[in-house]
Amino acid sequence: MNEPVVPFDLMRMFFGTDPTLFYLEIVFRTCVIYIYALLLIRWVGGRGIAQMSTVEFLLAIALGSAVGDAMFYPEVPIFHAMLVITVVVLINKGLDLLIFRFRPLEKAMDGVTAEVVRDGVIVVKTLHRNKLGHSEIFEGLREQGYRSLGQVHRAYLETSGRFSIFPTPDPVYGLPIEPAWDCAPPRTVQPGTHVDRSQPLACCECGHLLPQNTQETPNACGNCGNTNWTPALIVRTQNNPSD
Repeated sequence: MNEPVVPFDLMRMFFGTDPTLFYLEIVFRTCVIYIYALLLIRWVGGRGIAQMSTVEFLLAIALGSAVGDAMFYPEVPIFHAMLVITVVVLINKGLDLLIFRFRPLEKAMDGVTAEVVRDGVIVVKTLHRNKLGHSEIFEGLREQGYRSLGQVHRAYLETSGRFSIFPTPDPVYGLPIEPAWDCAPPRTVQPGTHVDRSQPLACCECGHLLPQNTQETPNACGNCGNTNWTPALIVRTQNNPSD
């Protein structure tokens, strides 16, 4: 029967109860497993390190568990850990081969690129399909120096989770995203408000602009159904300041 654990036993907490020579075994285990895992990862290739797909992410988790346990648990034989690591890497290589040969499998494993902004307007269906928030899109745009959706011709959510953004060739009005809404919420205009022709309005939800001949704000945006509007922003070049 195991002896009861003494709480806050510093010797046990820091050094455990194993023989002193076992620490040398830990060093040996660590060296063996580390070198073996390094060789296999080099065999898998650098692509899995440069950009982690779903398969590579799962590989990292599985290898982390198998490598770590064998380094310091005395009841885990080194050969068992090496066998697990080998099988995990072989599965990864097999999936890479299948993904290379079968395009539908690649889409199922890694997902597909999704269009999030088209001609300065958010593609609302993409937000709902990918459970994507406006703040996430706006943050990605601001990180690349964009202040308004009117500056964006196309924006895509890549399978890596990053945004690819292509600017409009000429400045147009669009939904302002700077300053960040958490810091300075935009001024909103309610339905039925008289429209000032000199200041275009953009939907707060998708960035859709009201037509120029609109007399007053509609009850809902025709693109997404939102009821709030805000003055649009046009970002000029450096020679022309922003409106």
